[in-house]
Amino acid sequence: MYNHFLHGSFEHSFAIFRPFSIAHHVRSQFSTFTASSRYSKLHGKGIDKALKVLDLVTPRTSKVESKSCHYHLIQGCMHDLLEVDQRNCLKFVKKSTSSKLCNHAKVMSEKSHHCKSLLCSQISKSVKEDALLLFLELHKRGISLDASTFSVVISSCVSTGTFGTGLQLHALSVKNGCDVSIPGGSSLISLYSKLGQLGNAYHVFDMMPTRNVVPWTAIIAGFAQSWEVDTCSRLFYLMRQALIEPNDITFASVLSSCTSSAYLGFGRSIHSLEFKMGFDLYTHVSNALISMYAKSGSIEEAHCVFKNIPCRDLISWNSMISGFSQHGLAKNAMNLLNQMDTQNVTPDAISYLCVLSSCRHVGLVEQGQRCFDSMLKRGLNPELDHYSCIIDLLGRAGLLEEALDVIKKMPIHPNAVIWGSLLSSCRVHGNVWIGIHAAENRLLLEPGCAATYVQLANLYASVGYWNHVAKVRKLMKERGLRTSPGYSWIEIGNKVYNFKAEDRSNDKMNEILTILDSLACHMELSKYTAAANIGLQYEEIPP
Repeated sequence: MYNHFLHGSFEHSFAIFRPFSIAHHVRSQFSTFTASSRYSKLHGKGIDKALKVLDLVTPRTSKVESKSCHYHLIQGCMHDLLEVDQRNCLKFVKKSTSSKLCNHAKVMSEKSHHCKSLLCSQISKSVKEDALLLFLELHKRGISLDASTFSVVISSCVSTGTFGTGLQLHALSVKNGCDVSIPGGSSLISLYSKLGQLGNAYHVFDMMPTRNVVPWTAIIAGFAQSWEVDTCSRLFYLMRQALIEPNDITFASVLSSCTSSAYLGFGRSIHSLEFKMGFDLYTHVSNALISMYAKSGSIEEAHCVFKNIPCRDLISWNSMISGFSQHGLAKNAMNLLNQMDTQNVTPDAISYLCVLSSCRHVGLVEQGQRCFDSMLKRGLNPELDHYSCIIDLLGRAGLLEEALDVIKKMPIHPNAVIWGSLLSSCRVHGNVWIGIHAAENRLLLEPGCAATYVQLANLYASVGYWNHVAKVRKLMKERGLRTSPGYSWIEIGNKVYNFKAEDRSNDKMNEILTILDSLACHMELSKYTAAANIGLQYEEIPP
């Protein structure tokens, strides 16, 4: 019979099976294999044969026979197989394409350590939902659950985005008196970080009795996601003081937090350290370096890192194209997009978005339209961000009718950003009626957006419609809408100074105002006149 299975003679094999009870016969076969494995030196070989039969029967037989045989095989034999050789049995579970193993939790519930092993196998197979169901079955049957079991299930909640379930599992683990282990603590830190609860994430980190590089990296990554650069740098320093060596993920996380020129020096020091430790060969670390240098204003250093990557991936190309785009180097971005074809790298939607963004900022209308058409020819479906770029590009060039036509032909509904972009272009080019149309549509999507009212008022003011301006301002006042104050910052002597509109709390405010008055005098001497439609939101509306 076994030879028939191995050589694919399934019709002959089931001709033997049919005169007997399938369950009884298969059970007897497994009993033979498992018995020989228990009492012979050929321990692994018997298990391998049993698993081969199980693996061969399941996918190739007819639906009814497969379902029946698979059911009886697992129900009748999996317990014996786990008792004999758990390691080989779990190897089969990991390789199996079936996600039905959690349905057999009842059979295995007498041996809770087997269930936990199967649960870990489901996690490693990315069958997250089945793992959670198996966990719930264990909890329902009152089986004791340790910290490692909670750890793997909470980890699955983080990866699948079921954060609410993860919080409940954390509460249950505390109730059961489970200590915070390194894997479990790291999963909890990631969970709270993704929820934006950095205080709770740090509390879990602080409560851990021992820490290795994993929880340190998790807490650094959590603060990096919120661009808490100062906290990231402090944690990285403490990590080094604790004699914990950072890994590639640590470096990538720290570098991702450096998103402005104010932290270029810190980013360079991290680059120097990762180079000394040999992490420059890791592509994802180099990708983080490209983004860090580009966002910090040093596009030359970003390009140098890009050229020295031994094995570039799609993210490497996109990061460099994005860097060129941020610096207004549209031609460099387009050249890099063309080079991707010569390097057998297929551009994706992000690649085209970066190039479209650079064309928008520089005003390359024809090149932007060609890029958009090329994207369509490749079979890539433009998303809202792509449409936003091409509409803004046309609007900035004064092609307002064309921009409105693109909006009307969009296969997806335009969002508030698209209408806001068209509204801004109408204000610049003085097209009142398209601007009003854009403002009305944006207010339907964002009725509480004060910036839209301000833009609409400025649009009316640009053509002298002061009565309409007054109505818009009155409506804003009645609804209690105010624009958010602008802010800026500057780095002097490794210290970052922040400035916020209408903020008088700076201790050097008198000196700042004196310099501003001096600049105003220079403007008058240079005979510079501000545009009439700029800054109207701060002036009194004429009667």
